Amino acid sequence: MRWEQLFADLEAQFEVEESATERAEGASRARAEVGRLRWVDRLGGARGHRVGLTCTGAGEVTGRVVDLGPDWVLLVDEQQREHLVATATVCALVGLGAATTVPVEEGAVARAWDLRRAVRGLARDRAPLRCVLVEGTVLTGTVDRVGADYLELAEHPADEPRRRGAVRQVRTVVLTAVAVVSPAVSSLG
Repeated sequence: MRWEQLFADLEAQFEVEESATERAEGASRARAEVGRLRWVDRLGGARGHRVGLTCTGAGEVTGRVVDLGPDWVLLVDEQQREHLVATATVCALVGLGAATTVPVEEGAVARAWDLRRAVRGLARDRAPLRCVLVEGTVLTGTVDRVGADYLELAEHPADEPRRRGAVRQVRTVVLTAVAVVSPAVSSLG
């Protein structure tokens, strides 16, 4: 009987120590998993939810997360305007919630759908845009063309279509200087 009591005590102590070790290992694993996450993985978990992004030059841009690319995020605000935000300009975020997307290795197609390609899509639309640069300058006009690392913006008033007479100048903008591209506020329909 004494031996049974001794073994029972030893087994109870072992279970307590094993449980404490498992808890410590679990917490360590959880910290290691969180340590591998990037902020864009956290943002990916907020798809469909309203967030606020504080951006260099543009201040806070808010909206529902619609899509993410390798170097951009697309938000739609309450007026249903789309805002293409260069992730390199994001300084802080609010509204992420608890969800996170699983970090995955990006394939060649995902890497190719970068900010340059997204802006090319906007150039095809020929709609007046508002382009906020990282140092705060706000440009309005229509994207004429997009190169490997730049865009050319025909600057004209937002309430006028892109016509030769309305264009004040064509400005070449380095893509790394772009913070946010949004529709220009205009009376054009």
